[in-house]
Amino acid sequence: MPAAAPAQAPLSAPQKALVKLGLARDIDLALHLPLRWEDETRITRLADAREGEVVQVEGVVTDNQVAFRPRRQLVVTLDDGSDTCQLRFLHFYPSQQKALAVGTRIRARGELRGGMFGLQMVHPATRPASAELPDTLTPVYSTVAALPQAYLRKAVQSGLVRADLGDTLPPGAAQAMGLDSRWGLRESLRFLHHPPPEASAAALEDRSHPAWQRLKAEELLAQQLSQLASKRERDALRAPRLPTRAGGLQEQLLAALPFALTGAQHRVVQEIARDLDREVPMHRLLQGDVGSGKTVVAALAAAIAIEAGWQCALMAPTEILAEQHFRKLIGWLEPLLAGRARSVAWLTGSQKKKDRAPMLEQVASGHAALVVGTHAVIQEQVQFQRLALAIIDEQHRFGVAQRLALRSKMQVAGQEPHLLMMSATPIPRTLAMSYYADLDVSTIDELPPGRTPIVTKVIAASRREQVIDRIRLQLAEGRQVYWVCPLIEESEALDLADATATHQQLSEALPDALVGLLHSRMPPAEKKAVMALFTGGQMGVLVSTTVIEVGVDVPNASLMVIEHAERFGLSQLHQLRGRVGRGAAASTCVLLYAPNENGRLGDTARERLKAMAETADGFEIARRDLAIRGPGEFLGARQSGAPLLRFADLEADRDLLEAARELAPRMLDRHPELAERHVQRWLGGKWEYLKA
Repeated sequence: MPAAAPAQAPLSAPQKALVKLGLARDIDLALHLPLRWEDETRITRLADAREGEVVQVEGVVTDNQVAFRPRRQLVVTLDDGSDTCQLRFLHFYPSQQKALAVGTRIRARGELRGGMFGLQMVHPATRPASAELPDTLTPVYSTVAALPQAYLRKAVQSGLVRADLGDTLPPGAAQAMGLDSRWGLRESLRFLHHPPPEASAAALEDRSHPAWQRLKAEELLAQQLSQLASKRERDALRAPRLPTRAGGLQEQLLAALPFALTGAQHRVVQEIARDLDREVPMHRLLQGDVGSGKTVVAALAAAIAIEAGWQCALMAPTEILAEQHFRKLIGWLEPLLAGRARSVAWLTGSQKKKDRAPMLEQVASGHAALVVGTHAVIQEQVQFQRLALAIIDEQHRFGVAQRLALRSKMQVAGQEPHLLMMSATPIPRTLAMSYYADLDVSTIDELPPGRTPIVTKVIAASRREQVIDRIRLQLAEGRQVYWVCPLIEESEALDLADATATHQQLSEALPDALVGLLHSRMPPAEKKAVMALFTGGQMGVLVSTTVIEVGVDVPNASLMVIEHAERFGLSQLHQLRGRVGRGAAASTCVLLYAPNENGRLGDTARERLKAMAETADGFEIARRDLAIRGPGEFLGARQSGAPLLRFADLEADRDLLEAARELAPRMLDRHPELAERHVQRWLGGKWEYLKA
């Protein structure tokens, strides 16, 4: 019998914490750069120090006692020969008290404050004075529980020594990217982990130092290389060719529509048709502002696939949105499919087995030409006969694993699917150049005619009664109203208006109107019944959580009230605002905000509300949202799986991004081994995610 493999020693708490931070390889540790640096290279005499400064002092402990007023604390007096200073510790251990015994010579570093009892430091860092003074600044790293700075510093230093930091840029590439060739990756990392005391604090903090520039350029290059490699890999795959046939289903659908397409819709339909007519898998993002008409473009794309004898799947993140699509697509396509013995199928997680079974049969037999649903579309028991096109709406709401699952489900006889992703959150140009570099982007930049501009008003919650008066006027004119709340039920943790209580208040305030309630915890049948009453016009006011954020289309709704608007993200506010202004009536969006106990709003909340009041342009909203939140949050880092930029800033480092885009194809063509080493160094196993 072969010898058993030696048992792996269990990981210690700090080792587990390193894994949690994603610091598995030596290069990961080397690239874990400090948040800030502390100057422990010099000692300042207390007599020379200024109040408010962070300084390091050295002296002898002359007093050590536990005080109990105003609360239990350890108070240590330090004398450095020029003056004395009190060190106060509000939380301390007996071992700490022992280490600061009277007569011990120590160093203390912290912010020097004045007070009734002279100079003092609260919770300073202390150490024995016997240690040699360092000759570089001391790094302070971002960490997690169970991972002390001292342990992390040692781990990072070990990684820095062991990691392969050899140059992966081709000859002349550093100069071509505008970098200082004296600062290679090795020199840059050593400098940034341990800068000399004379290093410019400003250049370190604003990341303008040549060492920072080198890291940012390499990071952007890794991202561009990985995206381009993914695109080339996909371009080498085969997909079913889906030509547009004259007089076919797409032309029939266009003729049957009760409205004319805008110029922008015509343009993107042609871009998609050209992609589908190739044997290379389409990988296209269709972006357009709220209400720009993406659903009809999706229907026309589906018509091309169906006409060619294949199946199409449309997946939406919520049942409400999926059902909205289903109703529209049934209305447009089913009359045209009836003569072809094909149908539109509906799949969601909440379906009863008796309703689901016939749908699964239709999908497996190929009778269902179009399958609309939620993530249920990618469940194991769903088997397509000939799936050639998948359309994912609000694609950023799906996780990477779900998007990869859909692709694998679509692989038929060695062929890849065509993929059309839709988003009502427009992508700013710098994001398109980086995170979406492997995608072709189609943009609907024109709203259908007859849409009325929406007036946005920012109003304090104290004027709530005036808003209810405004609702009465809207209802008297036969209009409908949305009222959106951030919570379902009252929470002790957050003092926010909740949907259940607001529904009760509005029902009492508006006795002549039918006031409905909609939230994610309701049974699907109940949700469906509420939405049917509202879309049918019988319900005057719909109190809801953000479950109505996307896709709900009620042209008669002319007033949107968003309570605690300061708690919502900018793109979410813009999506919610887009639920009104869909008909000919003048529409208003009221953003009710509740200031804090000081009567103020936080800076970020104020910026968001200001942006909403100043512009209704989704592209400008997206640009401001990116500026406020940064790319990680904007894309939904947890959902996207895409390796987010740690060092580069898309706006500030646009020149480096342009240079990386230019260099990437040349490097892949002429130096493929260097390109692979470079991507592995920077992205490791995250590369797979880019294929989603």
